[in-house]
Amino acid sequence: MALEIKIGDRTAQVELISREGNLVKVNVDGKVYDLDLLMVEDGVYSILYNNISYNVELIEKLDHRHYNVNTLYSSWDVEIVDAETKYRRNRHREEHEEIRKIFSPMPGKVVKILVKEGDHVKAGETVIIVSAMKMESEYKVKKDRIVRQVLVKEGDTIDGNQTLIVVE
Repeated sequence: MALEIKIGDRTAQVELISREGNLVKVNVDGKVYDLDLLMVEDGVYSILYNNISYNVELIEKLDHRHYNVNTLYSSWDVEIVDAETKYRRNRHREEHEEIRKIFSPMPGKVVKILVKEGDHVKAGETVIIVSAMKMESEYKVKKDRIVRQVLVKEGDTIDGNQTLIVVE
């Protein structure tokens, strides 16, 4: 499963491809790295890559998604942007926008569309159900809204962050 890792202002796509003991293969933004990774003490990792050793310290901040990452010469604020984080950001965004685009943060398949263009929907009403990663997610509106556009059909395969329904 790929994760988005936000490092300062940069966001990287990181995927664990395989792990056998200390040998780890990861894909970072399309480039594959073969690493020898070992935790040498609590929160401190030794990483061997191309015969060069790096020591990295991870210090958990507010929760398991936010860390300070320290090397010998640099420090970064790092955030793991998982599906829950994307979902919360989408929900928060809805509260402040008049025109709202409803989308799934994950790629998947449209299971059911419960509205049509011109419908008036009440706060908390589900407008679309999407299946992603073997789970069904219901997308609801927070405020009373009018459905302006339905951009997908039931059974459509969708990309992550693709606009599905527009309401205002």
